[in-house]
Amino acid sequence: MLTPVDLEKRVAYLQSPQAIRDRCRLLLERVLAGESEHFRLDLNRLGSVANYVITTMRAHYPNGEIPFHSRWQHFQVGSGERLTRLENRLKDMDPLERLRCKWDLAIVSVLLDAGAGSAWKYWDPESQTVVGRSEGLALASFDWFWQGGFSSDPQQPLQVDAAGLERITLADLAAAFQVGPENPLLGLEGRWQLLQRLAQTLRAQPHYFGSGHNLPRPGRLWDAIQPEDPSGGIEAAQVLQAVQRGVGPIWPGRVSLAGIPLGDVWPYPHLPQTEPGSHWVPFHKLSQWMTYSLLEPLQQEGIPIGGLDELTGLAEYRNGGLFVDLGVIQLKQPEIGQQPHPPDSTVIVEWRALTVILLDQVASLIRERLGCSAQELPLVKILQGGTWTAGRQIAAQLRPDASPPIQLLSDGTVF
Repeated sequence: MLTPVDLEKRVAYLQSPQAIRDRCRLLLERVLAGESEHFRLDLNRLGSVANYVITTMRAHYPNGEIPFHSRWQHFQVGSGERLTRLENRLKDMDPLERLRCKWDLAIVSVLLDAGAGSAWKYWDPESQTVVGRSEGLALASFDWFWQGGFSSDPQQPLQVDAAGLERITLADLAAAFQVGPENPLLGLEGRWQLLQRLAQTLRAQPHYFGSGHNLPRPGRLWDAIQPEDPSGGIEAAQVLQAVQRGVGPIWPGRVSLAGIPLGDVWPYPHLPQTEPGSHWVPFHKLSQWMTYSLLEPLQQEGIPIGGLDELTGLAEYRNGGLFVDLGVIQLKQPEIGQQPHPPDSTVIVEWRALTVILLDQVASLIRERLGCSAQELPLVKILQGGTWTAGRQIAAQLRPDASPPIQLLSDGTVF
């Protein structure tokens, strides 16, 4: 029988990047041993993946200045003026309030970022262009934020607060994202429910998000964790832990331990069930994507970030699709790529686990070939430069709608 202290340690472990790598490596070893019914691996092709990613990085970032893989890159699609407008509006604020605003925007935008499907598009009024998928979701959420859609205070439109979220209806969300019969968005209701659960979570955790005259806001998470002297920096894993503890309760129908919801963690029947959580595989994709998106504003304010490469690559369909499309991950049955799979299926859990470990391996190869250290080229830049971009590129070459090679049954809350 585990004590409360033991359970707390187990929760902290399952929420850690180390647990992601440990458990995902176990699944990779099963595949290499021929024990997977779904996949086989050809690791000899990793070198060609590394070369493909390097070519992609050089094409998109010829000067070698690669930004973080974060939500902030998506806001620059279209006219490219959104972030300039935002900076102009925030420049006279004190640094703390400026960070709160940016964290408000990043958190709510990331939460609305689950796969949109290939049919949905956003008409960008600024550039007069149509933008789909993740970038379209980013522009839609930015424009809604800019218009005060998440704020309950007309005098402070550029914020997200509990009361503002609570008054959002499903119709409001559909209108902001231009959803209609000819423009369906996957998981629309799931996204709306996520916003409502975010409001509940903000109110339930005043120690993280404020209360009373300090309206509960997701951006106040920085107030709760900032070091006494921010110029000394903060560890990336500290931000991830705060995201998981603060925002974790919003995730629906997932596993929990000691009453704490664990988020993007999934049972895998082929791991030994010897103690609580021993057969669970964590990924924390959205939490890490959110963390990367929160680190960038800190960097802009001159706050050093430590331990960047402790975080893992993101187990989502662009990174995972790259390895399938370039032949590293091979399907044992073609039917795997012909029908959608729920997120708790062994197909999806294995695919995501392989993706995490293969991202580490291809990142090492890329650094070796470019003569870079992990400090010079951290994983978060390789993702941006990078594997995510290359995954989308190869998908577009192989399939007319650029869909991933394996389909997920999305509820609007998983990658």
